[in-house]
Formats: sequence, C-alpha cells, structure tokens
Amino acid sequence: MPFLIQGCIYCSKGCDFMKIGEARQTYNYQIRSYNEQKWELSKQKNELEKKMKYDPDNKTVYAGEAAILELTIDAVSKKQQEYQDYMDKLMEQEFAIVDMESGKQQCEAMEEYAKDLGKIFEVARRLMKGATVPPNDEKKLMEYSMEMYQAAKNIGAMVKRNKKEEYDSLWDEEEAPEEPQDPMEIAENSEAFASGPEVVDVADTMASVEMPSVEVGE
Repeated sequence: MPFLIQGCIYCSKGCDFMKIGEARQTYNYQIRSYNEQKWELSKQKNELEKKMKYDPDNKTVYAGEAAILELTIDAVSKKQQEYQDYMDKLMEQEFAIVDMESGKQQCEAMEEYAKDLGKIFEVARRLMKGATVPPNDEKKLMEYSMEMYQAAKNIGAMVKRNKKEEYDSLWDEEEAPEEPQDPMEIAENSEAFASGPEVVDVADTMASVEMPSVEVGE
C-alpha cells in the first residue's frame, strides 16, 4: 500500500512529513496559484495568435513570443500536475483514515451497547427473582423497556422468600460519556504518507524556463 512508504519519494532533501491537513492546505494553494497563472498565460498566447493572424508583418516576432509562452505553460502545467498527483494520493490516504476511524468507532459503540444490554437483562432476571436492585439499575431497565420492567416486577412480587437478595449496581459510578473524536479531525492530524514535492512559487517556475535559441539568418 502506498501509505506505508517510508522516506521522501518526491525530493531528496531530509524533510519532515507534514500533517495531512497542513499538506492539503499547502498544496491546494499551490495548485490554485499555478492554475490561475496557467490560465493567464493561455490567455496571452491566444492574444498573440490573433496578432499573428491580423498583423502578418510581425508574425515572426509574435511567433517567437508564442513559443516562449508555450514553453512556460508546459513548465507550469508539469509542476501543477506534480502537485496534483501528490494531492490525489494525500486525499486517498485521508479518506482511508476517515473510513477506518468511523468503522472503529461504530464497533466500539456496538460493543458498549451489547454490554449494557446484557446488564439490563440481568437486572430484569434479578427483579423476577424478587431481589432488590439499586434504583439506578431499575431506571436503566425502565428506559430500555417499560413493559419488561413491569413484567419483571410483577413476577418478582409473586416470589415468596424469607430473605430478599440485595445486589449492588451493575454499572460503575456514572460518568459523562466521552465524546468520540471527529474522524476527519483525526485524519487531518495524521502524518502524510510522504513528503510532498518541493514548494516552488509559480513565478520562480516561470523564470526557470530556458528561452529557445533563435537562428539568425545571414
């Protein structure tokens, strides 16, 4: 699985991995800024093509400028795609963590519910035996099923015993239930599967484009 890769697969520098939320914010900004610049460069290229059509005398000059723009657009697009590829893998990792954490919380909730259900049935059994249980335990049974509670009490009232059994509560001292952590928050604070591509300002990427050589006629 790609999420278990150790080390930086996108750059040779020794850099710490970011949290998923931080990485998503960083590379979302990069993708957006590169996309905006690519749109602006494409607009300029279209305008040059129109000039080439309506001003043939300067077609050679315009063609040279268009060639430079094309190289710049290619460089910006390539870098943007690098960021997008990383972002796609990052989002895949985030969704996987959210799904896993949601499933884990559901299983834990079901296990807790099953334990409570077992205790409730035990309270009903004790009442049917004519035993005395703590008021809180009776309340739990009533909240689960008033019919079951009344039936257990009626049966218990008919049981003749010289000495009634007394039980302690099946529930520990009541504590406020712990609020489960948001799976999305857990995912955002998890470490990204790998360090992302080097963050380069779009202006620097444009400036790094090598200008095409121009042949000068004799």
